[in-house]
Amino acid sequence: SGYIEDEDNKQSSTSSALSFNAVLDPSNPLGFLESAFNFVSENSDMFNTDSVEKKISSLVKNIKERTMKEEAAKKEHETKEKEEIKEKPKPKLNPNKDNGLDMENHSWGQNLQEVTVTVPVPLGTKSRDVVCDVKKDYLKVGFKGQTPIVDGQLFETVKPNDSYWSLEDQKVISLLMTKCDKTSWWKSLLKGGPEIDTQKAEPEKSKLSDLDMETRSTVEKMMFDQRQKKLGLPTSQEIENQNMLKQFMAQNPNFDITNAKMF
Repeated sequence: SGYIEDEDNKQSSTSSALSFNAVLDPSNPLGFLESAFNFVSENSDMFNTDSVEKKISSLVKNIKERTMKEEAAKKEHETKEKEEIKEKPKPKLNPNKDNGLDMENHSWGQNLQEVTVTVPVPLGTKSRDVVCDVKKDYLKVGFKGQTPIVDGQLFETVKPNDSYWSLEDQKVISLLMTKCDKTSWWKSLLKGGPEIDTQKAEPEKSKLSDLDMETRSTVEKMMFDQRQKKLGLPTSQEIENQNMLKQFMAQNPNFDITNAKMF
């Protein structure tokens, strides 16, 4: 409904206010405006003036500009919200006992050398029904003719020729993949998947003696750095840098380090 007052007679003490009743149909807004204009033309002389078209056009223009600004502001706000959600880092999860993660239909674990994946399957499953495709940077596990259970790009690369799978007791698919990089923890099995907090990953201390010297040295260095970070102390690299600086200053006592450019 609308309420319209005769503007030309607004100051007259003999004027009377007229009421206008109409229903706005969102699918036909012009019908509402036509009814309103007809009401005004029948009860006032507004349309007798030459300037009425310019006034109405100006009014429509102002409303259109305001609507466009509101719409633009709304889109900008929605875009900003999407960007904030996109930029917001995913929460890191605590790793399971195998330094991996237990998912809804599979589980994975790791040490510095290998990644393991276990997939429960219906009892009595045959090996011939299983699909296990391991590539350097891709993994697919499932059943022939069905949607894969695990399917996607691996978080890091593996050695397909040194990777093996088996069907244990006809109820669990067990997969072992050898990492290409044996010096770091995987945050996730697949890229884009939920990530673990690798700071909480625990090397198998009991098996350190079984590692080759290079890998063992890397593991011990990582363990040392993790402890140092937790205690707020310098890492092995930072200690090495400090020692190098002390050695340099001892050999060059007159060198003014305050004006030196660090690269």
